[in-house]
Order: sequence, then structure tokens, then C-alpha cells
Amino acid sequence: MEKHGRKLRNQDVNPCIEESDASHKCLDSYNYDKNMCTAYFQRYKNCRKYWHNIMLNRRREGVKPDMPTATERQEILSGIGGKPY
Repeated sequence: MEKHGRKLRNQDVNPCIEESDASHKCLDSYNYDKNMCTAYFQRYKNCRKYWHNIMLNRRREGVKPDMPTATERQEILSGIGGKPY
């Protein structure tokens, strides 16, 4: 797998792997009819937006790394009672 592909599959770098996989699975199931998968696409977009805002806030506050690790994200999500997206 190329370097970029490995980065996208790295849970510490990409917080929305689960949502991405779900949207791809939906597309496969419905023969790539995008109209059937809009809910999955929206959930992915909401996930990216949520974690992007977290990343920006951490960057502003000088917290490293900018993106929380997979373990930190689990703690954040359990602290707010689940996924807000």
C-alpha cells in the first residue's frame, strides 16, 4: 500500500475510517447509486467536520499532536456520551 493509503487507514490520523468504510460498503451494496447512500455521506461529512474543529482548537491551544490519538478520541466520545454526528 502506498504511503498516502497507509496514512488514510491509520486510526491515529484518520478519525472517520468507520464512516468512510460504511459509505463505501453502501455504494458497493447499491451498485454505486449515490442517491441510496446520502445518509452515509452526510455522517462522514459530519464526522470530518467535528474532528476538524477539534484539531483546529487543539492547534490554537498548542496541544500536540493536533489530531487526538484513537485512544484520546474514544475518551472524548465516551465523555460526551457517544458520537455527536
